[in-house]
Amino acid sequence: MANISPALLHRIGNRLMKYVYKNPERNMLRLVKVAKFAAGGIYPKSTFEKPIEIIEDENNIWHKYLFEGIERLDRQAFTNIALTFAIDAGYVGTTTLRKKRDELECNIPWVILMDPTSACNLKCKGCWAAEYGHKSNLSLDEMRKVIREAKELGTHFFMFTGGEPLVRKDDLLTLVSENRDCIFLAFTNGTLVDDKFCEDMKKAGNLGLALSVEGTEETTDARRGEGVYAKVIGAMQTLKKHNCIFGTSVCYTSKNYEAVTSDEFYDMEIENGAIFAWYFHYMPVGSDADTELLLTPEQREHVYRTIRAKRDSKNGKPIFTVDFQNDGEFVGGCIAGGRNYFHVNSEGDVEPCVFIHYSDCNIREKSVLECLKSPLFHEYYKGQPFNDNMLRPCPMLENPEALVKIVNKTGAKSTNLNCPESAEELCAKCAHYAEHWAPKAKEIWEEKERFHPFTQYYRDTEEGKAELNQ
Repeated sequence: MANISPALLHRIGNRLMKYVYKNPERNMLRLVKVAKFAAGGIYPKSTFEKPIEIIEDENNIWHKYLFEGIERLDRQAFTNIALTFAIDAGYVGTTTLRKKRDELECNIPWVILMDPTSACNLKCKGCWAAEYGHKSNLSLDEMRKVIREAKELGTHFFMFTGGEPLVRKDDLLTLVSENRDCIFLAFTNGTLVDDKFCEDMKKAGNLGLALSVEGTEETTDARRGEGVYAKVIGAMQTLKKHNCIFGTSVCYTSKNYEAVTSDEFYDMEIENGAIFAWYFHYMPVGSDADTELLLTPEQREHVYRTIRAKRDSKNGKPIFTVDFQNDGEFVGGCIAGGRNYFHVNSEGDVEPCVFIHYSDCNIREKSVLECLKSPLFHEYYKGQPFNDNMLRPCPMLENPEALVKIVNKTGAKSTNLNCPESAEELCAKCAHYAEHWAPKAKEIWEEKERFHPFTQYYRDTEEGKAELNQ
């Protein structure tokens, strides 16, 4: 496939998708088997074993999930995202960025997060963006620059955070329509979703939404404001009515961890049309961070075990769930610092992670590649993974001494727009948590043998780990 252009692959792909829709259950199996053959040398053959098993087993909950999704979702939107994911981000992008990583000796991300604006119409407890107000924005041309330069390196997936990205919905739709070879996802509180935006979203192309929700009406409104839960449910129902592709973004804390992992919560998401749920551990970032929201080891273990039980192919819940803090074994640990992603804030500062507010470069002054080769990002490149136990992936939350060393060595500056804090101040808020989570993480990690074939494609250097331990 090396000599076949992406345009030709898309033409072939569109014909194949029309073929799939004629008889989804029979023809999807044939399509996956073709992909298994075509993707040799890019992904291990085992990557395709699970999809084949799902398609062949009618009693597998993911069988129902797959084919009900194909039937319900907007056909053109699903086709566009499926082909862009497989061809541009998966085949072309992965091939390019792996080659560039080796050539340039730096991390090249699969996805980039950008904050179009710091503006938000809510003020959620524990959210650093709530402190910033309507102070800063990335211009449309600045976001175009990031996308253009990133695509040259092999990145074809972009996410919008904030602030509330849909404050800039017209600019987002422009970016999506201009870049049909990319996938876009916006994290949103859902309060600005309406019928017109849903139709515009489908016309623009490859755009999905992740709606923030914190469990029950009580737990959501307690953190996000009275009446917000009802608005989010309304947004989900509107998106479902228009057959749009969307899911949820869930921040779990010591206060809501049971609510957001309950059967009732999962059933609510599924009933209202969400096809994925992304779970994020609360991070004590910002001057008003509440460390009481950090989970105890037992509470985090509950999240770990409950979410994995919900994925069970026979007795689970049919919604694609990722628990970013507890699923490190599937991606080789920390994915920040450009290893799989990085973050550009609304001031243009390039940060290793959406939760790590330190930077030594700005997209207004440097190219994407120059930022990836900066001292701060190079320390991530050398140091990952920050722990051999992938239940302790983060250089801040579970290994706070690592972030202190990195920031002090590189001279990276705090990018907190209101109240800059030193790495020592930030990581001090995590020290007690890290100390008490470590033995529980060891206990869980050693329950079984851990290995996943995807990890072989990440660059982990022994010298980097040794330097962090000095």
